[in-house]
Amino acid sequence: MLKERVLSAIVMIIVALAAIFWLPPLAFTIALSALVVLGMWEWAQFAGFKSQMSRVVVAGATTCILLLLIVANTDYISAARFITDANAIVLFIACAWWVIAFGLVVTYPNSAKLWEKSVVAKLLFALCTLFPFLIGLLAIRFNNYSVNAYQGTYLLLYVFLLVWGADSGAYFFGRALGKYKLAPRVSPGKSWEGALGGLFTSGVIAFVFLQATPDDVFGRALETVPFIVVSVATVAISVLGDLAESMFKRQAGIKDSSNLIPGHGGILDRVDSLTAAIPFFATMFFFVL
Repeated sequence: MLKERVLSAIVMIIVALAAIFWLPPLAFTIALSALVVLGMWEWAQFAGFKSQMSRVVVAGATTCILLLLIVANTDYISAARFITDANAIVLFIACAWWVIAFGLVVTYPNSAKLWEKSVVAKLLFALCTLFPFLIGLLAIRFNNYSVNAYQGTYLLLYVFLLVWGADSGAYFFGRALGKYKLAPRVSPGKSWEGALGGLFTSGVIAFVFLQATPDDVFGRALETVPFIVVSVATVAISVLGDLAESMFKRQAGIKDSSNLIPGHGGILDRVDSLTAAIPFFATMFFFVL
């Protein structure tokens, strides 16, 4: 099992890095859209679609919507223009959604009474989670693309480093000091000590990163304190993304979102933190920092 998990992780890292560094905007958009389609296929279980055929229908409908959007916006995509008025609204909607998700997670299982029987509500939750993730990741990856093709790559890799580094910090702090459960009814394994350790780790990562890189690594100079605050907030939101997916899986009686990735579960199991962190960080970076 461990060997399978390690090999899968190595393959995922290689494929992800190859796509991030070498795919042009249109090809990268199509590849990322395919990932979102798989995410919707998995999410269909949370919404109550148990049969393979019904889940395929949900994935097919998602594919049609994304293809229509890609075809209609090919010129914008090819020019790497991902921050438009419409896309900005999508990112702001995502931030509002995670505020709502926070309320749902904190009050679970009582909050489930509001949405557990509504297929529409659960599919709407999926759209508010996965579509802003798509837009935010594209906007970050192709930031300032016409000036420097790899500048957005550094920005995206920073977010990955931030979230995954903080996750590792949370794990070690939780193992060493964990006593008080963070959200026992949603994810019993998480502790307040681990979460706070992850936030501390994220602050350290942000500070060290700014000190170790050129001032214009992201295309413009960033003030230290606001950047650290946004980075720590991004990690806090990423924890919420993890908890929200755990809540939906628990309500649906599912352990893993799927078995698409040997040893790791499904797509959503691997990107749950990023679905919250990416759109939030993108909103802060493009409209606040």
